[in-house]
Amino acid sequence: MIKKGLQALGEYLILMGRTFQRPERMRMFFKKYYQELMNLGINSVGIVLLISLFIGAVICIQIKLNIQSIWMPAWTSGYTTREIMLLEFSSAIMCLILAGKVGSNIASEIGTMRITQQIDALEIMGVNSASHIILPKIAALVSFIPVLVTFSVAAGIVGAYCTAWLAHIITPTDLTLGLQHSFTPWYFWMGVIKSLFFAFIIASVSSYYGYNVKGGSIEVGKASTSAVVSCSVLILFSDIFLTQLLST
Repeated sequence: MIKKGLQALGEYLILMGRTFQRPERMRMFFKKYYQELMNLGINSVGIVLLISLFIGAVICIQIKLNIQSIWMPAWTSGYTTREIMLLEFSSAIMCLILAGKVGSNIASEIGTMRITQQIDALEIMGVNSASHIILPKIAALVSFIPVLVTFSVAAGIVGAYCTAWLAHIITPTDLTLGLQHSFTPWYFWMGVIKSLFFAFIIASVSSYYGYNVKGGSIEVGKASTSAVVSCSVLILFSDIFLTQLLST
């Protein structure tokens, strides 16, 4: 088990070494970067907004109905909703969700290229296939993740306001007071910084599993599943380390 893990780590580091080499043609790199930005970033905005909207509403409702008491200020629900969205959900939990959507997409796409010998064809033509295929994906996801985090936080706050406007769980005034109470801008930037690491994990680890597929279509499916599981575990472990590091 340890030998297999060390071998996988070595293969991953070698692949990343090949990936972060200067592309042969920068024009082609930026073209693929734009395509991946649309595929991995823009196409993920919808699911991020939808999930964050409902999570923001649910958090606000749960805090109001199950935790808040007469001994707590009326703005507690808004304050707690803001802190949860900023500190964990919009960075770590959202990236776990993206690992399932984006990670499986990357692994299956590159795995399909491997079994259909498209990667071999690039190597024969003298192209650095790792840099040509993987680098635009990593660059696109890492550069767009702060936008997704911002959208997630905004959608969560809108969801909380929906509980005030539609469900009348809390008054808009109390919710606004809670959202504004003791706001620390660093919490937002901490979520952005963590999401940059998580985005790199999703893109690079998923690419590794897809790039090293051996066999047929069944192995592509297995690689996609392994990529999602590995990304999720690495995100959870790195979240503990980054939270401790950035909070001190």
